[in-house]
Amino acid sequence: MTAPEVERRKPEPVKSRMAPTDSEELREAILAKLIYSVGKDIKTASPRDWFVALALATRDRIVDRWMSATRRSHQADAKQVYYLSVEFLIGRLLMDGLNNLGLTEPAREALAALGVDLDQIRQEEPDAALGNGGLGRLAACFMESMASVGLPAYGYGIRYEHGLFRQMISDGWQHEAPEDWLAHGNPWEFERPEVVYPIHFGGFVEQVGGDTEDAPLKNVWHPRETVNAVAYDTPIIGWQGRHANTLRLWSARAVDPIDLIGFNRGDHVGSFTARAYAESISRVLYPSDETSSGQALRLRQEYFFTSASLQDLVRRHLSMHKSLDNLAEHAAIHMNDTHPAIAVAELMRLLVDEHDMLWRKAWGITQSTLNYTNHTLLPEALEAWPLALMNDLLPRHMQIIFLINHKHLKQVPDAMKTDVAKLASVSLIEEGDQKRVRMGHLAFIGSRRINGVSALHTELMKQTIFSDLNAIYPGRIVNKTNGITFRRWLMEANPELTKLIVETLSPKVLDDPNQLVGLAAYADDKAFQDKMKRVRRRKKEALAAVIHDRLGVKVSTDALFDVQIKRIHEYKRQLLNILQTAAMYREMKLNPSAEYAPRVKIFAGKAAASYARAKLIIKLANDVANVVNNDPDIGDKLKVAFLPNYNVSLAEVIIPAADLSEQISTAGMEASGTGNMKMALNGALTIGTMDGANIEISEAVGLDNIFIFGMTTPEVEARREQGFRGRDALINSYRLKDVLDAIYDGQFSPDDRSRFHSLVDAVLGYDTFMVGADFEFYFKRQRDVDTLWADQPAWAAARTKNIAGMGWFSSDRTIREYADEIWQAPTL
Repeated sequence: MTAPEVERRKPEPVKSRMAPTDSEELREAILAKLIYSVGKDIKTASPRDWFVALALATRDRIVDRWMSATRRSHQADAKQVYYLSVEFLIGRLLMDGLNNLGLTEPAREALAALGVDLDQIRQEEPDAALGNGGLGRLAACFMESMASVGLPAYGYGIRYEHGLFRQMISDGWQHEAPEDWLAHGNPWEFERPEVVYPIHFGGFVEQVGGDTEDAPLKNVWHPRETVNAVAYDTPIIGWQGRHANTLRLWSARAVDPIDLIGFNRGDHVGSFTARAYAESISRVLYPSDETSSGQALRLRQEYFFTSASLQDLVRRHLSMHKSLDNLAEHAAIHMNDTHPAIAVAELMRLLVDEHDMLWRKAWGITQSTLNYTNHTLLPEALEAWPLALMNDLLPRHMQIIFLINHKHLKQVPDAMKTDVAKLASVSLIEEGDQKRVRMGHLAFIGSRRINGVSALHTELMKQTIFSDLNAIYPGRIVNKTNGITFRRWLMEANPELTKLIVETLSPKVLDDPNQLVGLAAYADDKAFQDKMKRVRRRKKEALAAVIHDRLGVKVSTDALFDVQIKRIHEYKRQLLNILQTAAMYREMKLNPSAEYAPRVKIFAGKAAASYARAKLIIKLANDVANVVNNDPDIGDKLKVAFLPNYNVSLAEVIIPAADLSEQISTAGMEASGTGNMKMALNGALTIGTMDGANIEISEAVGLDNIFIFGMTTPEVEARREQGFRGRDALINSYRLKDVLDAIYDGQFSPDDRSRFHSLVDAVLGYDTFMVGADFEFYFKRQRDVDTLWADQPAWAAARTKNIAGMGWFSSDRTIREYADEIWQAPTL
């Protein structure tokens, strides 16, 4: 019996370590772990040893709650939520656990008595390399919130040994190196060697039986390859330790670790080839898909964790219930984006092939159990796998998908059947030179509910990528605006601000973030603002120290910290920000007496390894930084910093120090954004387009307290239909022409004056992302930022109103909406 796989029997009473714990008791627990688990004594222990000892002592206290929550769920026969995501960007877990258990100060005191500094040893924990950006961080916030609101749940994903990559910047260019976050082990996880599932690939499908009623026709899959999925469990503790859930990650293991015959024949390297191939599945997040082998590995990853997860939850259900007929009553499966969309075909395979269920009944259960969140309107991000690849790796699933598509197309309205274009638009198979399976369509057809992640995004889903499917299945698309966990992004990332808020309002705000609205009354309160100023000064000093340590650049904490931190992508328009920065620099040079607020422009984010243009944008940011930061005429009036290897821990330093939050995506292209919520919660004002959750944030904080600029989604579409070219914007913006000419002429890249020609040509050409079209709006709105910054009391009032308006953006609210309206799962 393993935790949380608890037998269905009345549990023995367990003495909870969550009783009030003083620092002395915790100190003894830490010492015990140091000696008996780490194998060190006080004199020889390194900071890493102390971290592991504290982590294990904290984990013990989490485990009691974890097992107790599992027992309660089993006894209540509670409906379980199963959240499938290819990413879980959980970051460091130590302070998360201590904070949610109320043990932060006892741990600090216990360690201090041993001559150890908590703030030092917490830095020894590596960030878990299990995600890349917003998708993975949202999944992590959701896991914490599901535990905090008492919703029984499992998170399912892949235990990547090397994650995405460790970003290094050399001569301004991004270079990728393997992450080594597991090099010294992971004290938070429990390996479950007994929880293993076979995952099959390739081969052929044989039809057997069908001769008599007693021997109905069956499809038998004969795979050519089998890989084992081994479970690793991490307990996720909720606020105040009231509930805990499981994050179960799968690691790929070869069935046979070595070709012993080949090894004994002298092929000492080749005998491990099959193992290396099998286990590559859980090595790296998002392997490049530029090659056919890269595409195959991505599909193998997605099917691997989806199949293992479905096999696991089916087994769990059958251990509690005799039949799968009532699966939808006890399980809600959620697909976070299209990566686990193969779950539709895999659940049908398990029900029909493995458990002999009739197709009609199996399809009803599948549609009642599965749900799907769409995160993007970008066609290239809506996965579509070549039929040849699908047939090669998952032949049985292709049969199932063809049958699903056949039955689906038979049910479309008669008017649509006569419209070839409409029929093609709703088919699971994308026609063309290379036929593909549309995974977004598969997820849509196989789900009970499909949700967008902001009001605008959901409406655009209905109007664009799923417009025809929405006409066939009205009511399936719903909105669930994203949220963030305040425990991580306020209490843990900014304890000083948290303390000030609690002192100003009451401790109740920690349980009910909606009470943040009370801060609005202090917008013009001088005593409050003086305290806020001191809090912000400390946070800006901490970020300034990181910038100096990593880049050797000294920045003034009196300057406006202007922050854009997110995955590098053209639609997120880091290029627009860099162009404005370069244009501002050039105006400062030409007119030294001009009124500009002193600024530190802070960038961070990774570009996909194969995304050449995104990597070129990173190089431009660093080249601009090199010129600006070394110009004595500019001094502290403008600095530029691109911080490498952006992750959760770096975000926890940057976000509390941000004065201005850059949310400047092309209107209609950002699904939601959660960085905008995190920075506003910590007191940053937003400059952004009417895109994603910016719209809801503007409604929450008031248009007077946010800097909205640029074209709206309909205006962007109209410009595209008109055949807009970026050079058309030069007529109304001499600044745009000046800065593009300067970049094109190599004034920021004297060593290679043609380096950025392709970037300039893209802006002047079709300008897909409307960088040129929005430039002048953006530049002028930034001058409004300068004006408000010059009036510090007015800026402080706007900052306070932003914090006060953020209560609704808690992921607890989002999860409760999912539980009520999508999963239909009550909390315990």
